Amino acid sequence: MTSERSFRKPPRRPAVRPLADLVAALVDPMLARKAGLTSGLVAAWPEIAGPRLAAGTRPEKLIWAARRSDTDPFEPATLVVACEGASALRLQHEAGELLQRIDAFFGYHAVGRLKIVQKALPAPAPSRKPRLADIGEQGRQTIAEATARIEDPRLRAALERFGHTVLGRNRAGD
Repeated sequence: MTSERSFRKPPRRPAVRPLADLVAALVDPMLARKAGLTSGLVAAWPEIAGPRLAAGTRPEKLIWAARRSDTDPFEPATLVVACEGASALRLQHEAGELLQRIDAFFGYHAVGRLKIVQKALPAPAPSRKPRLADIGEQGRQTIAEATARIEDPRLRAALERFGHTVLGRNRAGD
């Protein structure tokens, strides 16, 4: 006696998406409406501006020229950048190179000039990286003994760094 069963496919679950994609989907429309920016530009600013400029600057908004008709030529935007004190002079000096990096980020000549606005920027968030205590000679010897038989030098070095971190965190909590 054979019974016919209909095999149903299990219900499809939505694909797992990175949290950054979900947040960008929510934040990008607000940034575009208020400042003409994308969260991608704001998030990539430290890489675009470089460490020296990123510490004292922040992109505020993109100002696009109004187009009267479809036949008007494309006008690149003006990027308003907020900066503090001495960063304004550095930003002004490196404006040409920064504009090239911004255009490389967008993939086309999107920004034609910078408008510098001096204002206080919020203090950078404190580092959340835990402090590590010195593990001492005994800790280094323990790690060396534990990793002595590992042949691959890159793996051995990675495990030694991991051991230093684990022991340093444990000792810092004592």
